Amino acid sequence: MDTSETLGLAHFFAQTDTVGKALFATLAAMSIASWYFIIVKSLQALIARRRSTRFLENFWNSASLAAVERQLGKRHPNEPFSHLAYHALLSCRHHAKHGADRLNEAGSAAEFLTRSIRRVIDEETAGLEWGLSVLASVASTAPFIGLFGTVWGVYHALINIGMSGQGTLDKIAGPVGEALIMTGAGLAVAIPSVLAYNAFARSNRLVLAKLDAFAHDVFAVLSTGAHFAGPPAGVATGPASEAFAGGA
Repeated sequence: MDTSETLGLAHFFAQTDTVGKALFATLAAMSIASWYFIIVKSLQALIARRRSTRFLENFWNSASLAAVERQLGKRHPNEPFSHLAYHALLSCRHHAKHGADRLNEAGSAAEFLTRSIRRVIDEETAGLEWGLSVLASVASTAPFIGLFGTVWGVYHALINIGMSGQGTLDKIAGPVGEALIMTGAGLAVAIPSVLAYNAFARSNRLVLAKLDAFAHDVFAVLSTGAHFAGPPAGVATGPASEAFAGGA
């Protein structure tokens, strides 16, 4: 059989040592982890986008905040915008009923509402960033792991060639080419992670910008209380956007 027919990935695993196999296994694990987050976060973003669009349409078409509150009471918030609206309404009810009995509730109703909204935004920011650190780590380290595997493989290939005494080009090209598999594997793992990280980071920025704008709108509506049909929201009137920016 021709020697070139025996060269390839299987021959590389047969010839490499424990370090080379461990490096390849590490790249395989990193690839599985990165694709898991890519698929899961893509599905989550798609579902959340559809739910957010539906909620915002229902929110602004509702007759009053009381109607929104009843809607959120029937269906628990399952995306960032409904989550923020739910806790904003809940904080208004709570402060109007109990006042400032604890340090957590200190300050005016508008300040308490601002803190509640900001807490929800922080929670949503943390949720959107889930998995991004893994993608960033894979994208930055996978090429170097692959390069190290190539250097290690070339070193051992040259040692074996030197010991055999056969230093012709056809004897060197095969083992060295096999060692370059590790560099290719590192790039194959890193490139999807880089692209996915950039895509998710941009998507998160857009979602948070829209969420921040919605938070200002909710604060304005709750501050005036003009559309709150039912018990008073208990939030002092005033320039809504200015108060929220000051709390931020």
